[in-house]
Amino acid sequence: MKTFLRTCTLSIALMSGLGLVTSAYAHHSMNGFDRAKTISITGTVKQFKWANPHSWIEVEVVNSKGVTETWNLEMTAPGILARAGWKSTMLKPGDKATFGVHPMVNGDIGGQFVSVTFADGLTMTERGQQTATPGPAKQ
Repeated sequence: MKTFLRTCTLSIALMSGLGLVTSAYAHHSMNGFDRAKTISITGTVKQFKWANPHSWIEVEVVNSKGVTETWNLEMTAPGILARAGWKSTMLKPGDKATFGVHPMVNGDIGGQFVSVTFADGLTMTERGQQTATPGPAKQ
């Protein structure tokens, strides 16, 4: 009986360990982003995807040649965003905003989301509200 219990315990521990390794392996590296550089892009939100494992923002940006490019900006998980005060409705198609981005290392269009500054001056990161432009003083 002791041998059976020991075998079951060992089997459960091994299966649990394999599950953790598989989850860690499935998550990709952030090496594709140049995290030493932050650029600013201004454009129009095409889509805000509130989804696991990462939320995404598609932004249409007119480049220096007058050509519209779609930038895909990878964010963190919706649960982390929600705890930081984000809502799935914060970015709507047609919204104009300025985004801070860690660009792709290989020069492709897109990158890792750093911040967004809305038309009203509010700036949000994945960790929440950072600044807000004060409105007119109330008297």
